[in-house]
Amino acid sequence: MGACCSKNIDDFGYEDIEPEEWETDGEDVLGEGDCGAKIRLKGSSSFVSVFSKQGKKGVNQDALTVWEEFTGEKDVLYCSVFDGHGPSGHEVAHRVRDKLPSKLSSAIKRSQVKASNIDLMDKDDSEEEEKEEDDGRSGNSTNSRDEDSTNSSLLLSSWEASFIRSFKDMDDDLKNDSTVDCFCSGTTAVSIVRLGDHLMVANLGDSRAVLCTRGQKNQLVPVQLTVDLKPNIPSEVERIRKCKGRVFAIEHEPEVFRIWMPDENCPGLAMARAFGDFCLKDYGLISQPDLSYRKIMPSDEFVVLATDGIWDVLTNNEVIKVVSSVRTRSLAAKVLVARAVRAWRTKYPGYKIDDCAVICLFFKEAEPSEQPELNAPKGQSGQGAPNPPGPAKGKKNVSPAAGKKEKDNEEWNALEGVTRVNSLIKLPRLSSILHRRKAAKDHGDASETRSIADETRSIADEARSISVLQ
Repeated sequence: MGACCSKNIDDFGYEDIEPEEWETDGEDVLGEGDCGAKIRLKGSSSFVSVFSKQGKKGVNQDALTVWEEFTGEKDVLYCSVFDGHGPSGHEVAHRVRDKLPSKLSSAIKRSQVKASNIDLMDKDDSEEEEKEEDDGRSGNSTNSRDEDSTNSSLLLSSWEASFIRSFKDMDDDLKNDSTVDCFCSGTTAVSIVRLGDHLMVANLGDSRAVLCTRGQKNQLVPVQLTVDLKPNIPSEVERIRKCKGRVFAIEHEPEVFRIWMPDENCPGLAMARAFGDFCLKDYGLISQPDLSYRKIMPSDEFVVLATDGIWDVLTNNEVIKVVSSVRTRSLAAKVLVARAVRAWRTKYPGYKIDDCAVICLFFKEAEPSEQPELNAPKGQSGQGAPNPPGPAKGKKNVSPAAGKKEKDNEEWNALEGVTRVNSLIKLPRLSSILHRRKAAKDHGDASETRSIADETRSIADEARSISVLQ
């Protein structure tokens, strides 16, 4: 199964999503990339949920993209999130979002052509040196296993070289692009390519990729696929200092280490690798990605790519718990962002909420039981936002002895509905009726009591009409 409902989803932030946001974005594809790839910048598909939300710091500097049928192959998918920083960080993030996938696709295509030419040469050599037929049969099984292992190694080495080349080309393009100020602005990037059951990860900066798998007892287990490339990592510090850059934390942020120029206390970048930020490229900041690989196992459920607006307030375990508890995949990214926003408000009430960008990539088909109808027109039972827990609606069994009490309380039930609809308009009139009813009961005036009850029911009917109109 793809996701399980082990906990009430309301605990994970549904209440923070605006009602109109319950509508999913459907299967809309926003563009076409190289080799016919389908580009998605928002919405969801069978295996992907994405969402980005602006924080309280100004323009949204986060960006994301998903390329389905990447490199023109149906079983290849590319995902990436970007977190811009600096005065033009949003422009840098968007530029990299739009250009990097094409560069990677082209690099892969070139490597595939080169590999196919090498295979043809190897095939010719092997035919010339072919042994006798009986010897070939005896070693066939071993040769097949060796060939599979070799092909897998060639595949990974080809993708690794393509990632490194495309990231370098992207940074060179930014340096030569006069339309975007990248001197003190840049962006992180964490990218994943899924090729069948192969998962290749390239990380630049402090955005993160976390995979959810199942443990021996079927419990959810987070696996962090990337390292937050902060300046205080020993290998990063060593490189930066060799290039004359400085690394230290300022007094009021002792836990945040930053990169500084040799002779000036600027710009104070809180990551060791990034696109752009050319004021620091001579002093240890690099754009070479940190690469990793994972073979997708049957126990693996999904992977989450997100910017630090998520990871600064939620742990890896909290993130996979939120995503796995969402009953509709299309809402997974939105619910995770909503949960992070709430965490920002409670954990750091004096801080401005950071931008958030999330991609949830699921590995398995969703089961029908995991797909409740949340996208149908609002106001229908079982549709729209989930109903809060509580007793089922319906008629109560009322005993004859309780009938009079129920009738006496009828006006009060109606009044509750009126005050919810438009209390400011109706409250003075209701207050007058309540005083009249109390006086009528004190004097035993039955006819006045009946008149008041009729007027109360009339107000309730007006309220229901107003509610329908609204």
